[in-house]
Amino acid sequence: MRLDQWLWALRVYKTRTRATEAIKGGHVKVGGAPVKPAHEVKPGQEITARTESLTRTLRVTGLPPSRVGARLVVNFADDLTPPEEYARQREMALHTEGLRPKGLGRPTKRDRRRMEEWEHDDF
Repeated sequence: MRLDQWLWALRVYKTRTRATEAIKGGHVKVGGAPVKPAHEVKPGQEITARTESLTRTLRVTGLPPSRVGARLVVNFADDLTPPEEYARQREMALHTEGLRPKGLGRPTKRDRRRMEEWEHDDF
């Protein structure tokens, strides 16, 4: 099974296109080395995939016949992601400065500029 298909089937990326773009962009590594989207996935391989705010490490334990439900992912991969990574993601979710509390009305021009500045400072 191709790497991009495997990542999509196990719900690491929402679409196969996003999985392919992530692999081409160097965000996915197999055994610490960058690979191509057509790389054949084999059981026992360790795959590191960086999504928007999380770097997941997975060990291949099987190849699904097609896209599987979230509950079935554990049948095809072992999650080796350190707990600190999930804690860091939760911490980032708590600090969402771009969100406005309900009831404040429309943002002012100054507020809008701050939000746009914040969006562009992500990377």
